[in-house]
Amino acid sequence: MTVSIDSTTSTTSTTGEAEVLRPHAEHAFAAELAALAAQDDRTRPPRWRLSPWAVATYLLGGTLPDGTVISPKYVGPRRIVEVAVTTLATDRALLLLGVPGTAKTWVSEHLAAAVSGDSTLLVQGTAGTPEEAIRYGWNYAQLLAHGPSRDALVPSPVMRAMSEGMTARVEELTRIPADVQDTLITILSEKTLPIPELGQEVQAVRGFNLIATANNRDRGVNDLSSALRRRFNTVVLPLPESADAEVDIVSRRVDQIGRSLDLPAGPEGIDEIRRVVTVFRELRDGVTADGRTKVKSPSGTLSTAEAISVVTNGLALAAHFGDGVLRPGDVAAGILGAVVRDPAADRVIWQEYLEAVVRERDGWKDFYRACREVSV
Repeated sequence: MTVSIDSTTSTTSTTGEAEVLRPHAEHAFAAELAALAAQDDRTRPPRWRLSPWAVATYLLGGTLPDGTVISPKYVGPRRIVEVAVTTLATDRALLLLGVPGTAKTWVSEHLAAAVSGDSTLLVQGTAGTPEEAIRYGWNYAQLLAHGPSRDALVPSPVMRAMSEGMTARVEELTRIPADVQDTLITILSEKTLPIPELGQEVQAVRGFNLIATANNRDRGVNDLSSALRRRFNTVVLPLPESADAEVDIVSRRVDQIGRSLDLPAGPEGIDEIRRVVTVFRELRDGVTADGRTKVKSPSGTLSTAEAISVVTNGLALAAHFGDGVLRPGDVAAGILGAVVRDPAADRVIWQEYLEAVVRERDGWKDFYRACREVSV
């Protein structure tokens, strides 16, 4: 079971000048991190803000001896978090692997925030990510005026993490071109970053490590080379194990987002949340919850994150164009958009599921009619 529970409540930025839509983890949960640091008497690795035990408590939640409640940021097996945290305390990098929507990015951000107090040393992987994003670039005005020098060099987030003993993050590693990926090999194996233009190098100081995320559903654009993969300890983040767990995750997350958007609370909407989760799980697993009927799975992932998006959008519809209570008509269009990614094949799968499963289910008539209406 896994998935993130995070807070996106609008908050004042560090400058005090504007409200940010989504503060970084180290700012949104600064009070919890400070409380953990104050009561954390366990051994901390060099330059870590918290001990490994406290980092795990921060992610999983708990109650401190003074009564301070640490909210859970991640719901899943404790051992997964413990392995991830322990990996960062060694000289091996951490690779978080999983299908879309399994909280890879959110877990990496919270780990960096708890370990280093800064989750912003981030490289976003795309097919166009250049080598400079991982190594370093140049200030061309300085370069032309004075030639190669340290003043003209623009450090990457990874270089900064190495020199300051912090945690760097690389998102969607498998989307980065293979030759750019391989610039990490020397960094992770030798813990050094050569700067041949200056005849110098940057050596990583104690405390440096790297967290990468990758999608194991479509394998991204480029698979990792065996040489690079050996530099990582891989932790797979699974989907939630049970429907109840997934309903709880979606409910918590939707409530947090709803509060951040000033949407009215709608506790009556729990029935619709459970329906959305049930539909997603059955289509994802290829069988109904009771195990009696096999169904075809569409091309989409139908992850917990997508369920959260569907319900959040439905809550907004209910608030702005309804009576504030989440109803079948508010989530039907969102479900259709999530399920039908391939207009030809997925639409047939969805129609068959509606007629064979939803139509015959007790208490789902309103939901069936709403889905039929948007499907037509």
